[in-house]
Amino acid sequence: MNSILNIQHIEMSYGAQLVIDDLSLNLEEGQIGCLLGESGCGKTSVLRTIAGFEKITAGEIWLGGQLLSDKNICTSPARRKIGMVFQDYALFPHLSVYDNVAFGLMELTAAPKQQRIHETLDMVGLSKETDKYPHELSGGQQQRVALARALAMRPRLLLMDEPFSNLDVTLREKLSTEVRSILKECRTSALFVTHNQLEAFALADVVGVMLNGKIMQWDSSYNLYHKPASSFVANFIGEGRFLQASIKNGCKVHTALGCLSCEYSQAPNGNEFMGKVLIRPEDVIHDDNSQVKARVMRHSFRGPNIMYELLLTSGETVQALVPSYCEHEVGESIGIRSDVRHIVLFADTTQQ
Repeated sequence: MNSILNIQHIEMSYGAQLVIDDLSLNLEEGQIGCLLGESGCGKTSVLRTIAGFEKITAGEIWLGGQLLSDKNICTSPARRKIGMVFQDYALFPHLSVYDNVAFGLMELTAAPKQQRIHETLDMVGLSKETDKYPHELSGGQQQRVALARALAMRPRLLLMDEPFSNLDVTLREKLSTEVRSILKECRTSALFVTHNQLEAFALADVVGVMLNGKIMQWDSSYNLYHKPASSFVANFIGEGRFLQASIKNGCKVHTALGCLSCEYSQAPNGNEFMGKVLIRPEDVIHDDNSQVKARVMRHSFRGPNIMYELLLTSGETVQALVPSYCEHEVGESIGIRSDVRHIVLFADTTQQ
């Protein structure tokens, strides 16, 4: 595959505040990438530098083999051939759906413009809404109009800033799947930002977990969850707890939850190791016949499942996702056993 977006060691500041710190990433042609992180981590600032709205103070931004930005160069947004879908959609309230999509196609003559608009609206499922105005549409439809307007310009890269944040949970999940299908159908490379992990996993081929202006890991969703590169990523992605762990003779991981097989792990320091192991909720199985007991500290009902916070005899805690017909009260002691398929070890849990 060929690279469409290559970012090399960029930095960007607002005054004295460094908001992007030595950040690099590579997005392949046709891929959908995501920058995932909490508010203030710098993910939207990265989009703004790619779009050309902000200048970088170090590093380089390349798009399709063309240098767009370095500390001396900043190609104007209009010349970058990059589409943008904003968080609030930025639709023109006085223009119809048709005219909103037509807005960026002024260079086309009438017939090609009309064909492009109808093709794009059909692609996003709005071919029957051409004469409506934004206030007459649902939030999901407005989001698709914004997407159509960006795609109609045939951008080399599409940027999306928290594209589903204004939608309810059910619609958000549905649209994230639909948008992925649309982008794949039209073979559009895209990069979006979100703080929602489920959105990132549903839409993106590759995800970058951000902290303090840095990408901590740029990887597939599977690897972020099962093979986190640092304790920060392990703690940020999904749910789980760290337990004290040790390895002796390179064959077993000893924890308060019992001995874990070392088949999928490698001791960081050879055959001997002292540190912590990540235990996900699915790694802990409710088993009344188990010798390992834990006390229920709190629980959260989730429909088909209940998430239990459990206190081990060591004073450490783990989580267990248990079928909701297995109901236990706070303070009750229950039997548990481990079923760890992916062992993730760290020397410590400091943010790395």
